[in-house]
Amino acid sequence: MKVYNTLSGRKETFEPIEENKVRMYVCGPTVYNLIHIGNARPMIVFDTVRRYLEYRGYEVNYVSNFTDVDDKIIAKALEEGVSAEEISKRYMLECKKDMADMNVRPAVTHPLATQEIDGMIEMISSLIEKEFAYPAADGTVYFRVRNFPEYGKLSHKNLDDLQSGFRALQVSGENQKEDPLDFVLWKPKKEGEPSWPSPWCDGRPGWHIECSVMAKKYLGEEIDIHAGGEDLVFPHHENEIAQSECCNGKTFARYWMHNAFLNIDNRKMSKSLGNFFTVREVGEEYDLQVLRFFMLSAHYRSPLNFSRDLMAAAKNGLERIRTAAEHLRQRKEQGTKGPMTQEEETLAGQAGEFVEKFQEAMDDDFNTADAISVIFELVKFANTHVTEDSTCAFAEKLYGVLGQLSDIMGLVLEQEEELLDEEIEELIALRQSARKAKDYQKADEIRQTLLEKGILLEDTREGVKWKKA
Repeated sequence: MKVYNTLSGRKETFEPIEENKVRMYVCGPTVYNLIHIGNARPMIVFDTVRRYLEYRGYEVNYVSNFTDVDDKIIAKALEEGVSAEEISKRYMLECKKDMADMNVRPAVTHPLATQEIDGMIEMISSLIEKEFAYPAADGTVYFRVRNFPEYGKLSHKNLDDLQSGFRALQVSGENQKEDPLDFVLWKPKKEGEPSWPSPWCDGRPGWHIECSVMAKKYLGEEIDIHAGGEDLVFPHHENEIAQSECCNGKTFARYWMHNAFLNIDNRKMSKSLGNFFTVREVGEEYDLQVLRFFMLSAHYRSPLNFSRDLMAAAKNGLERIRTAAEHLRQRKEQGTKGPMTQEEETLAGQAGEFVEKFQEAMDDDFNTADAISVIFELVKFANTHVTEDSTCAFAEKLYGVLGQLSDIMGLVLEQEEELLDEEIEELIALRQSARKAKDYQKADEIRQTLLEKGILLEDTREGVKWKKA
């Protein structure tokens, strides 16, 4: 299996630290609003990478964080007149719903930055002790970039070039820095912002230190794969490497994977251009399985252009696969009973060739575009060879292969039926009974079940109100 490593700039044979186990960290979203389709690309891409690694027999410890303390969260909280915690909790739930609708499986661990503050203070203290960091007079703690000679090895940036790029910048607090390149590990609190006590001042962590600490706690000092969007290469991932390797004295991550940008009608997505789409907005027009199929129709390292025409093509493509699956389902139930014919045995053997071609595509740096092409070849093969005269066994064999390959892509062949209004009301009544009995765990489970089905609950003085997301 070959993986393109941003660190080396080439494809490398994948060799995990521990045999048959993969430690994988993917940078998650900052939860201050509904996620947009740019956020969706790494979620879908690296969920598929995880699925394929598990298919190949690896036990994957997949960790993806939620950044739940950040300037944007604080700004949103001030705008609404609520706490930052209320904002982050609200949009974390919304994000999990969108992920479920895109069939993105939950991580083994979804750590929250605010729950790992002690670990961040510990790592910063260690960096100060080793002279890789220093506190300023106001309590801000900075990382000494020039004390890490390998800084720039991921983004392939030269320190002198970076230095000249900073000369014209007048960054707030820059006069406290020993060097303009130094970045913040801990910042003092401002009025109305969440803060935590530390040896340097009451404040909060810098963004970069959060991921270094969460990766270390849940995966160890060395990990196999660190992934995210290419916008994170510099400075976020570059700074993570510097912090982690200086603190731990070990290589932080063996393989760095980055997905390319998503454009809208060949332009960068932005609110000012009016081409900004949330996953929820796309879900109002399309089954989000279509969005997933669209995202996987290009190689993850290729820029991807989102347009209505391309989404329509993705919808048709997914429909072709689902129609073939439905045909096979019918034939395996209504076909001729008994064992496969000799001709079918031969054809069933040929179906294994599609699995091999699929694996070849995915083994080549997770080439989902070529893998989907193989699924279409299998669809054509099934449509040609499974007829009214076919045996149930033959149809079942091909359906099994099609289902297996589609599942690795995270494509759902059988759509779940929506809950009826009466079923929703029944579940709400069960939840209310559980709450009265103080069985809050069961009440939360029912709420989560409804959320996964796209039903949002609101507890009001007049009772429980619900709506479809």
